[in-house]
Amino acid sequence: MSGRNEPLVSVVTPTYNMGNYLAECIQSVLNQTYKNFEYIIVNNCSTDRTLEIALGYAKKDNRIRVHNNARFVGVMENHNIALNLISPGAKYCKVVCADDFIFPECLSRMVELAETNPSVGLVGSYSIAGKEVIFTGLEYEKKIVKGADICRATLRGGAYVLGCPTSLLYRADVIRKTNKFYPNSNPHCDTTASYQVLEESDFGFVHQVLSFTRIHAESQTSRSIKYGIIKLSSLSDFCRFGPKYLTQVEMNQRLRILVDDYYHSLVPTLFLEPKNKEFWQRQQTELAEIGMRFSKVKLLKAAFFRVVRFVLKPGVAQKVLKLKRNPGQIEARYYEQDPSEDGDRNEVVHA
Repeated sequence: MSGRNEPLVSVVTPTYNMGNYLAECIQSVLNQTYKNFEYIIVNNCSTDRTLEIALGYAKKDNRIRVHNNARFVGVMENHNIALNLISPGAKYCKVVCADDFIFPECLSRMVELAETNPSVGLVGSYSIAGKEVIFTGLEYEKKIVKGADICRATLRGGAYVLGCPTSLLYRADVIRKTNKFYPNSNPHCDTTASYQVLEESDFGFVHQVLSFTRIHAESQTSRSIKYGIIKLSSLSDFCRFGPKYLTQVEMNQRLRILVDDYYHSLVPTLFLEPKNKEFWQRQQTELAEIGMRFSKVKLLKAAFFRVVRFVLKPGVAQKVLKLKRNPGQIEARYYEQDPSEDGDRNEVVHA
């Protein structure tokens, strides 16, 4: 694809207090082999050097536009502000989170697949998180999958290949259909958005590592693992989209697993912050929104089984004391761990 024939790609980076990582992110976009792009950076009232860094790069490259929010907004609202700023002439949109970066061929490879497959509305790829390659599980020969098929496989508990914003390319038309492409305030509603796109289009996948997903304690994923936000988001998506793709028997079987996983994810907070009224009220409210009631019985049952597994492990007393001293501490993680397997990766989750 020659430079003159390249369709315009809008690259967006919504950011808040990511001064430690933003320069590397911006430079990775500027290093793309693909040249026909605009780059929109949306600063969400950062209190560090984020705005200064963004404006410094904008002075050097006229493809960069910096938008500075007049007021602080939630993380997903900031993402939607960025998406609403893409140019009318853009054919594709690429989100690059400010603490991540993309490799030089990222735009070129993803656009190439989308251009040769007009039915594709969403293009995924592998990413590196720490030492791990993530979003694996799709057979190499499967580069295009029907939207309904990939939704059904994911909802049934198959390999998670729908990625995270930094690992995906969107067709711009699907973004322009609404001013709230990311449909709610849950920080993991990028998956919800993917399900919505795939209701009307197919899924493409480039079998290459095209992005780097950073693991650090300040990341949303680390926080979401600690407080069970990812599990609640998965449960919400299942209740919304499962009936469209699964039989009633499949729904019942999978729902039991997701509910158990959800309550299991709340056990650390039960032990460390049992009086966090805001947290527990939010669980009740968000479950009610998907037609479910919060169950103290299921939570206590999950806690019992987790205690049994923990007491059988050496060194657990010291770990519990450490957590009690620092209940608000968030561990830098991108993987969920089975409490019965100390330190072993159990499940890859998305950002």
